[in-house]
Amino acid sequence: QVHVVESGGGLVQAGGSLSLTCEVSGGTFSSFAMGWFRQAPGKEREFVAAISLTGGQTYYADSVKGRVTISRDNAKNTMYLQMNSLKSEDTAVYYCAAGELGYEFEYEYDYWGQGTQVTVSS
Repeated sequence: QVHVVESGGGLVQAGGSLSLTCEVSGGTFSSFAMGWFRQAPGKEREFVAAISLTGGQTYYADSVKGRVTISRDNAKNTMYLQMNSLKSEDTAVYYCAAGELGYEFEYEYDYWGQGTQVTVSS
């Protein structure tokens, strides 16, 4: 059984940085495309970033492009999301997802973590 666990959320001031980590166990990490999604209070969950199996291709939502970097370490079964220049509108629960077809749509992912809260104070 595949388990996905996020960590690294917290409270940060606007303009600050935060790094999220996603660890995957119980499956072959290198066979999963990986993605980050987020859900703000009262809003639908939305795509943030995705990365291909080898890490050679990355994709970002327009709202975070230039401020966020997604990466992965297949030797550690781990994916990362480095977030800089954070804004209050980045406040949300951030979810990690794994799937064979992962890109920007939720249905493309098979396994999800429980989420980690990111709060940006203005």
